[in-house]
Amino acid sequence: MSSILPRRLAPVIARPTGAPCRPFVFQRYPTNFQRSFHATPRQNKYKTVEEAKSRYRSGPFSWKAGLLFIASGIGLTFYFQNEKARMQRQRVAEMSKGVGQPKVGGPLNLIDQNGIARTDEDFRGKYRLIYFGFTHCPDICPEELDKMAGMIDLVKKKHGNVMTPIFITCDPARDTPAVMKEYLDEFHTDFVGLTGSYDEIKKTCKAHRVYFSTPPDIKPGEDYLVDHSIYFYLMDPEGDFVEALGRQHSPEAAADIINRHISDWISQGKPLRKGEAKPEA
Repeated sequence: MSSILPRRLAPVIARPTGAPCRPFVFQRYPTNFQRSFHATPRQNKYKTVEEAKSRYRSGPFSWKAGLLFIASGIGLTFYFQNEKARMQRQRVAEMSKGVGQPKVGGPLNLIDQNGIARTDEDFRGKYRLIYFGFTHCPDICPEELDKMAGMIDLVKKKHGNVMTPIFITCDPARDTPAVMKEYLDEFHTDFVGLTGSYDEIKKTCKAHRVYFSTPPDIKPGEDYLVDHSIYFYLMDPEGDFVEALGRQHSPEAAADIINRHISDWISQGKPLRKGEAKPEA
């Protein structure tokens, strides 16, 4: 029988005949048994289940990432809008230039309100804002010159004295230098008034694409009105036409356009003269 059982049980079952049968006792491990290995239990980062779930409530993006995304989008939109507007202003200025000379504007050979001969070279290095009118104008010219005075102050406030405002008469028979001086002093001290012979005025108006209806042969004491184009012509420091501003522009809107052109010019590193170098009589 012992040959059939496994060897490890054989000593337990196979015993001598007549030997007392002792009860089988199971032995337990000692109470001071220590495992031969140990490991520090993994600590949970979150104390509760709700805290663990809240880790993923907002998805892969946090509120900080969302704010950064929105701010970046606004910044890029603002940049591209400004760049588009700048390129548009530059395109208008380039389209206004012809081959060899500007399509609008040209040489000046006139006399200012102090009786001094002035040419376009006297105004180079600064922006020019030119308006064509006449001192006997009953309403439109005074309104536009008031507006022009407002533009001057707003541009000077931001960029300093970098622009020369010029008033060119369309009525040379009545607008003598003395008349021009008294008239312009009522609006702004920075104004430069230009007058001259009928032929010179006609040539200047034609170069600037300005229409005027002053008759060529005027008798002394003859009363008449002059019809003319109503625009402000902005010229850059090199004498090239930049943009025409109309009656629809408020002083603030017009000054903003001018300041943007000046900022574009400065950003390109081009020279810009400040102050007024007035020739002596």
